[in-house]
Amino acid sequence: MTTSARRTLYPAIEPFKSGRLETGEGHQVYWERCGAPDGIPAVFLHGGPGAGCSPAHRRLFDPDRYCLTLFDQRGCGRSTPHASLENNTTWNLVADIERLREQFGVDRWLVFGGSWGSTLALAYAERHPERTSGLIVRGVFTLTKAELNWYYQGGAAWLFPDLWEKFLAPIPEDERGDLMAAYHKRLIEAPGEDQIEAARAWSLWEGATITLLPNPTASDYGEARYALAFARIENHYFTHGGWLEEDQLIRDAGRLADIPGVIVQGRYDVATPARSAWRLAKAWPRAKLEIVDDAGHAFDEPGILDRLIAATDAFARGELR
Repeated sequence: MTTSARRTLYPAIEPFKSGRLETGEGHQVYWERCGAPDGIPAVFLHGGPGAGCSPAHRRLFDPDRYCLTLFDQRGCGRSTPHASLENNTTWNLVADIERLREQFGVDRWLVFGGSWGSTLALAYAERHPERTSGLIVRGVFTLTKAELNWYYQGGAAWLFPDLWEKFLAPIPEDERGDLMAAYHKRLIEAPGEDQIEAARAWSLWEGATITLLPNPTASDYGEARYALAFARIENHYFTHGGWLEEDQLIRDAGRLADIPGVIVQGRYDVATPARSAWRLAKAWPRAKLEIVDDAGHAFDEPGILDRLIAATDAFARGELR
């Protein structure tokens, strides 16, 4: 498909209903539902963790065919309390997805997740395969030590030495042997301004490295409120290994055997390199791997966006069931 013929986002839509899920664990999780109330059930899982949903995410699905649920995961976006780490784990989020499914009377739904959202989508589908009608994952991240070390301990720095220098700036040289631990100390224990400085450096590193070409919106990652939730929650999850056993998501991919899916992966994705998507595709035979040769990590790069919308359209037409 030529660049000029690539698919673009569906027209902007507003939710037909929104509210807050009371978790009973100190969190109020914002949710919204969009599209056709009687459409194909789907749930969108945003990245980070800690990023939150945006109106653009609604537009990845045909609003005449889908009934789409989106929610801001614990501690971020419109959920409260902001940037909270208490009772905030992968399995808390999996439980929230199930609570929403039950609340809306959905038997099975299409699960869509990108970046960290792919991690959460796989964790959910492997625990609840009977509730997952299909999976679309992008920028696959399985939260292994190797992936974390690549991005946060110097591998990706070989491609972005100028940006890496900025990432290192808040951390003294004698603490750089374990950067996630050094950032954890500052993001959790440091006083206000030091915490914000660390949050901005952590968040801007990601914002500047997720696209093949320079990212015009990278500076948005440095907005204080956003950066605080994004950096604190990401670091919290990553220093705990996502509360997953090492390589658990690939090990348990056999539980996806009856679930059709699409894996969309940028060839030059520095944040979540293609090796993880390749390993997932080998372990999950029903998945179709789409490698986009002119893209990095971000969902709205033209080639990634084209394949994602092609996947939601294909599922709506019954081609992935």
